Amino acid sequence: MALAGRSMTTHHTASKELSVNGIVQGVGFRPFIYQLARRFHLNGDVANTSNGVLIHIEGDPGHAASFCETIEKNPPPLSKITQISISDAPKKGFSTFSIIKSHGDKSVSTLISPDVSVCKDCLSELFDPNDRRHGYPFLNCVNCGPRYTIIDDIPYDRPNTSMKWFEMCEKCRDEYEAPENRRFHAQPNACPNCGPQVSLYTRDQKKIPCENPVEKTAELLKQGHILAIKGLGGFHLAVDATNDSAVKRLRRRKGREEKPLALMSLDLDAVREYAHVRDSEKTLLTSIERPIVMLKKKEAGPLSRQISPKNGYFGVMLPYTPLHYLIVGAGFTALVMTSGNITEEPIVIDNDTAFLKLEKIADYFLIHDRDIYLRSDDSIVRHAAGSTRFVRRSRGYAPSPIFLKKSVPPILACGAHMKNVVCLAKGKNAFLSQHIGDLENRSAHAFFQMTIEHMKQIFDIPYDIVACDLHPGYMSSQYAAQQQETGATLVSIQHHHAHIASCMAENQIDSTVIGVALDGTGFGTDGAAWGGEVMIADLKQFQRKASISYVPMPGGASAIKEPWRMAVSYLYDAFGDDFTELGLGLMKTIGKSKMGVLTKMMDQKINSPLTSSAGRLFDGVASIIGLRSQMSFEGQAAMELEMLAGPMTGETYPFEWTLDGNEKKLPTAPIIRGVVGDIEQGVDRSVISAKFHQTIIRAFSDACHDIGRESGIDRVALSGGAFQNRLLLKGMIQELEKKGFRVFTHTLAPCNDGGLSLGQVAIAAQRCAAPSRSKP
Repeated sequence: MALAGRSMTTHHTASKELSVNGIVQGVGFRPFIYQLARRFHLNGDVANTSNGVLIHIEGDPGHAASFCETIEKNPPPLSKITQISISDAPKKGFSTFSIIKSHGDKSVSTLISPDVSVCKDCLSELFDPNDRRHGYPFLNCVNCGPRYTIIDDIPYDRPNTSMKWFEMCEKCRDEYEAPENRRFHAQPNACPNCGPQVSLYTRDQKKIPCENPVEKTAELLKQGHILAIKGLGGFHLAVDATNDSAVKRLRRRKGREEKPLALMSLDLDAVREYAHVRDSEKTLLTSIERPIVMLKKKEAGPLSRQISPKNGYFGVMLPYTPLHYLIVGAGFTALVMTSGNITEEPIVIDNDTAFLKLEKIADYFLIHDRDIYLRSDDSIVRHAAGSTRFVRRSRGYAPSPIFLKKSVPPILACGAHMKNVVCLAKGKNAFLSQHIGDLENRSAHAFFQMTIEHMKQIFDIPYDIVACDLHPGYMSSQYAAQQQETGATLVSIQHHHAHIASCMAENQIDSTVIGVALDGTGFGTDGAAWGGEVMIADLKQFQRKASISYVPMPGGASAIKEPWRMAVSYLYDAFGDDFTELGLGLMKTIGKSKMGVLTKMMDQKINSPLTSSAGRLFDGVASIIGLRSQMSFEGQAAMELEMLAGPMTGETYPFEWTLDGNEKKLPTAPIIRGVVGDIEQGVDRSVISAKFHQTIIRAFSDACHDIGRESGIDRVALSGGAFQNRLLLKGMIQELEKKGFRVFTHTLAPCNDGGLSLGQVAIAAQRCAAPSRSKP
């Protein structure tokens, strides 16, 4: 935080103007300033502006100094101050201190608070029969509630939010205007008499007459029905998590065969009935962001086994809105609360679309009449290798910026095709959007464009530099290319360079590193599908120094969803035509005929692009040992291989880096032959999985050692979706640190493609740095 102009006048009366920037709107900052001014007997005023908060104070110089110091050291709990500018100002002769009407400026630089969970004070009122807001699903105050999802423009005042349609009653208005009240200028302030209301409907849009729709919702859930529930950032689809038949029915209707379903429980005691909760995970679960936290399952528990099949973890969150507390608190151990959407489409946010899109899934709809302006999926985190790691950074965290080491010009980074997140940046602020998702259809494309326009407006980032992935077929890349028509400079960036740069940016590194990028797919500069690379990189360029040897992907994209195809490719590479004689279960499952077709495709190079992907290697090994031939969601085979692994003893399969020109290559044939040998010897699959993980860890740490010795670089950045694997992440960190490296990993952005746009911003800024902006 920068603090400028700290000197105070020594005259009898000080007159100062303070400009405060950061997350200072919608977090009770002006009421805090009002009360602080009264505490120090200062007169003046405070207002929201498009640049943050503007304060004028007059009074005793010592009191003025204490006032400024308190703002810096003890601001409101939900605020985040990035800069305070203090200067002498002409005296205006104020006799009181007041909050004045907000005003906008041409330049916008204020930060917007994410949505946060309901606070303890509001919860106390929610369950107090004597309180006028008892049981009201939309109570909030300056310390909690909706922010980002209801804002349409700045300054953050009620007319610029979806609460503009609800006129406050006299009692709410009194609270809103009383500086001593915690609802003083709480923009979403409301009560049962003047605020939003919930209603319950059947799937054919017939309103169900009932005195308490929330109680009726809980009753329907207990009967085994599927409910579509409108929440803070969109709809959830909910069922009783202990009702096996209801969970199965939800999966069948949604077409979500095996992907884990998110859970919500009332409190930690309920969570402990079915999952282990470590102290670090307790902190995450109870934080104001309320993410979904990955928790290790207990061996026996009351929940349906269909919630997270063949997975050692549950994704669990605690309630974060009053509505959630009222529903989950009606006697449920846990509710399934999965995103309310059709597969591959964005989460639904408005009532009409919910009835249209979810009518074949939900039996009933609990809706409300407060608009959601910007959808926001639940965030997902896990604690691994000693730190919190994002799987998905969205509600509760977006749009809080990631702070860059150096200022950058206005930039739009369009992200990747999968797990899309865009980033708009200017100055030292990089604003990652909420999770947008896979850009597979028109709905996702519309959400992508709307998010860009919304962020461009509320953060005033008139970008003229647009960064995108090198892959020309990605929708995000095509959108970026279209921006050239408006005069924007286009910067196309190799996928894995962006991954490494993302890790560098969040760790504020601007020197050269050794980057290890392990993931599923990224378009390489040679046209192949990369994904197992070691590079020397800075924020402008990179040089690939080592990678997994290429093998074909028979069927192209089909090989991602059908790991048996990659199994055949690796086996063919390791054993030649004789692989069909191996006594593997895969041979019986797939059959020699299908395998023959694939070998011909690879021989004739028909729809068999080359890949160096670590993700495809994990998929192939999972299929070879009989874990999975088909996948119902991305990364499923590799995830199950991780879950299967036994103790990491340090034992590895044979491997050796070979030199191909100036690059080291890791042939997979020795590793695959070792895996098959263990299968034939009857070695348990848990041992095989552990040995395979250790082989990859040892191989890539050895490559870094050799590259580091040759280059003198002692910093390694780890990035890419494969590092969501706990074993791989922890093992790589340990091995590299043993070899004397400083290891940098992701803790602020996801290591998967959800963090890619941050790296794109960092690279684009360097490539387009003054004095020239020549296109790369």
